[in-house]
Amino acid sequence: MNDILPSDNLFSSEALESETELIPLITAEDEEQMNAESTPPELPLLPLRNTVLFPGVVIPITVGRDRSIRLIQDVYKGNRTLGVVSQKDAQIEEPRAEDLNRVGTIAQIIRMLRMPDGSTTAIIQGKKRFEVLEMVKVEPYFTARIKEFAEIRPAKDDKEFVALVSSLKDLALETIKQSPHIPTEAQFAIKNIDSPSFLVNFISSNMNAEVAEKQRMLEVADLRERAKMLLAHMTKELQLLEMKNEIQSKVRTEVDRQQREYFLHQQIKTIQDELGGNPIEQEIEEMRIKAAKKKWTAKVAETFEKELSKLQRMNPAGAEFSVQSNYVQLLLELPWGEYSSDKFDLRNAQKILDRDHFGLEKVKERIIEHLAVLKLKGDMKAPIICLYGPPGVGKTSLGKSMAEALGRKYVRMSLGGLHDESEIRGHRKTYIGAMPGRLIQNLKKSGTSNPVFVLDEIDKVGKDFHGDPASALLEVLDPEQNSAFYDNYVEIEYDLSRVMFIATANSLSSIHPALRDRMEIIEVNGYTQEEKLEIAHRHLLPKQFTENGIKPKQLKLAAGLLEAIIEQYTDESGVRTLEKRIAKLVRYRAKQIALKEKYSITLGLDDLVRIYGPSHARDKYQGNDVAGVVTGLAWTPTGGDILFIETSITKGEGKLTLTGNLGDVMKESAIIALEYLKAHSDIVGIEGDVFKRWNVHVHVPEGATPKDGPSAGITMLTSIASAFTQQKVRKFTAMTGEITLRGRVLPVGGIKEKILAAKRAGIKEIVLSVDNRKDIEDIDARYTKGMRFTYVTEMIEVVKHALLKEKVENALKVA
Repeated sequence: MNDILPSDNLFSSEALESETELIPLITAEDEEQMNAESTPPELPLLPLRNTVLFPGVVIPITVGRDRSIRLIQDVYKGNRTLGVVSQKDAQIEEPRAEDLNRVGTIAQIIRMLRMPDGSTTAIIQGKKRFEVLEMVKVEPYFTARIKEFAEIRPAKDDKEFVALVSSLKDLALETIKQSPHIPTEAQFAIKNIDSPSFLVNFISSNMNAEVAEKQRMLEVADLRERAKMLLAHMTKELQLLEMKNEIQSKVRTEVDRQQREYFLHQQIKTIQDELGGNPIEQEIEEMRIKAAKKKWTAKVAETFEKELSKLQRMNPAGAEFSVQSNYVQLLLELPWGEYSSDKFDLRNAQKILDRDHFGLEKVKERIIEHLAVLKLKGDMKAPIICLYGPPGVGKTSLGKSMAEALGRKYVRMSLGGLHDESEIRGHRKTYIGAMPGRLIQNLKKSGTSNPVFVLDEIDKVGKDFHGDPASALLEVLDPEQNSAFYDNYVEIEYDLSRVMFIATANSLSSIHPALRDRMEIIEVNGYTQEEKLEIAHRHLLPKQFTENGIKPKQLKLAAGLLEAIIEQYTDESGVRTLEKRIAKLVRYRAKQIALKEKYSITLGLDDLVRIYGPSHARDKYQGNDVAGVVTGLAWTPTGGDILFIETSITKGEGKLTLTGNLGDVMKESAIIALEYLKAHSDIVGIEGDVFKRWNVHVHVPEGATPKDGPSAGITMLTSIASAFTQQKVRKFTAMTGEITLRGRVLPVGGIKEKILAAKRAGIKEIVLSVDNRKDIEDIDARYTKGMRFTYVTEMIEVVKHALLKEKVENALKVA
């Protein structure tokens, strides 16, 4: 049983009634008299669980513990004075000395009553604060040695304190006024308190606060600070009370409005029935007729009927009606169990793929394999294919051709910049403006549950505080899970297992590893110049003729014109820029025709500068006349590229400087190359101590472009070696490979893209690791035609092969 029946509600009516009956509110004189009374050196202590007693305040307490009853009885027979302290934890039944707070209130028992249930109720009044010095004894009840806890009071003429007390009184009166549960008589009690100290104590005792908060106030000796704490607390409580009243008022107003709308709706319904039918009822009946034709499961049918019945009971004028109507319409329009029939004419499928895309043999082969298995098995799970490669090579457009070849609907969803998980899974219906995820929306548009679904730019999915869309895609792209895809808006599992998902990406490194693991990766490489020429003739020119209203007889191209455009005005692995160049050329002719200008039907090479301007500068092989300049090969998400490693040496103390916006891995490659040359200088043909007398500066041009990766290792090695030996590097040679301190040359990736970049730049020979031989052998012969490959295992082989015996012109004397 609790030691005290708490009166913690702000200005509890029961507490106020008890006090006014027992003793009038104390005056300033009464308070001075209580403070003047001497403090006994020892007092019996009564622990209270759920309240804090303040000086001057009268409270009733009901005691039930044996030691507490014994204490009350003994004190009541004596001088009726005891110490009251609060427990730190109200849950402790038998508190020890350390479970009690050190500051309490000296109290006087005014009256003691025995209750019918055997408990004892006492009415006590606080006198003054005290502090426990030490516990004298604990049996039969706590007895402690104490000292008075003096209160620091401001001067009577302190204007700031007077204003503070006045604000407290106004706050208390406003709180009583705002609360419907506090009787108005409480205002009388507040108005009649003339002692500032007692006003603070009275409000503190009856305010709505935790015991710990009240105890903190009791322990503040400075009355001004205690009043400020109380003012802050009361201000917060009044704000909460006003907010609560405002919310209740709005709720009452809304309920009244809804009841009024309900009665009006019933009247309208009656009038409509009299006039000959209810359009809402007719619409709902039409939905039921459509639903009867759907091929959905029993669970979906049950959910639809339940939601439709809910819609029928709603008020059409209410905001919820349109939300519910949209949801029911979505359930009705989704293609539950509706599948288009696959075409199994493999020869025709091959023709369609060859017609729309030149090259891409591996991708086409995989599609034909899928069709073949589907034809034989019938219920094969749809594969999850990821096409990755540089921009403009036909990854996205391939999806359309696949859809046509399979006889399925085509859907494309761009994931670039997607950062909100609800774009995939949808929003819950409870949110304003909620809608299903884009997957479900696109399936609804397609009208079937087995379209070819292209997830474009899957490597550019973002992530922020809205969630991680890549994690949501894990379920979508897992054949073992996507048969029960859960959209937050639909709230019913949807089968995606027969959807043929095709993802596209420029780079695999930025795709979530778990997501990458769920997909079958197919690399779509860039095109050679010959392939670009074929694509331009087959696809790009006819397309631009059609789009710009030009007939083939109105525009002919001179021999070598397309080759010149590809060579001088494009620099990419794909054909997107080439298409733009051809489009500009066709528009140029369209303008001539529209303005009725004189023109030659055949456009020649001389016309290119007039149409496009000067040819674009592009990286070309720059010869071998400068020591320390070596051509390297790089891979980027947009395809392969060549880069130049430049090394110069100057008299100094062996300092190494690296410039060109290089990443850490590339810097480390330069350090390894230099250290290797120092360790093997005799083999390379450099004097050992020459490195101490010359500073080395390695630079990679285009300093605004960040560069990183290990593949420039052997290029940096050759560049530094050439700078120190002043020997020429083998002509028309580029190289790529990672190096180690042991002198090994390791394989690197992106070989095909690098080969294409080398061919565009006029490179004839490529030096690379022997472990990359398998990559070269996997590449179609037409890509490597005219190229020579030199395979190496050791770094010294690179230096010996790449450096010629011939010195450069005006060679430095390095010694």
